Amino acid sequence: MKIGVLGTGAVGTAINSKLIELGHQVMIGSRDNTNEKAIEFVDKFDSNASSGTFEEAASFGEIIFNCIKGEFAVAVLKSVENSIQNKILIDISIPVDTSKGAPLSLIPELCNTNSLGEEIQKNLPDTKVVKTLNTMWSTLMTAPGTLKNGDHTNFICGNDDEAKATVKSLLNEIGWKDETILDLGDIVGSRGTEATVLLWLRIWGATIGTFSLKVVN
Repeated sequence: MKIGVLGTGAVGTAINSKLIELGHQVMIGSRDNTNEKAIEFVDKFDSNASSGTFEEAASFGEIIFNCIKGEFAVAVLKSVENSIQNKILIDISIPVDTSKGAPLSLIPELCNTNSLGEEIQKNLPDTKVVKTLNTMWSTLMTAPGTLKNGDHTNFICGNDDEAKATVKSLLNEIGWKDETILDLGDIVGSRGTEATVLLWLRIWGATIGTFSLKVVN
């Protein structure tokens, strides 16, 4: 499958590496096609890896991953809107406000009664937005079995059930078991999963080592 991954940070790099390992053709997208991080990343692989602009990666992919920083995500995605119409957009980003430094908070207009996932869907009505993988370390996103044999929870939400089923199949391929993927319903579920970053940061500050969340009932 051809997949476009927007963003060159730790999350984008982890997602790209796993997808290439699984045999998918991946294009990593950034603001311009001379991005050093993207070029260095692609040079590590013999095949199935390429780099380009956000627009080029969005056009290339049958499925798109949004790994852009939350504060810039909507503007970037709007700029490539025509290239992601009727496609599945897997949204991993979180609307963290980094302008004031620590302690971090969520962008006010993208929390409580709204979320980044919802805002993306509102701005891209013809794109099938699916929120997932945004409540854990980037390493766990693509290697869930490295912690408790994968016995922890990954949340998913979105308005299109068929799109969510496709994303669940891709998550299975990455290593997520069906019983560890919890469907929270429509894209409004993003309000909850994005807000967990505040708890996540506190847990991270109070513990040592890799951790994740698990729903027990």
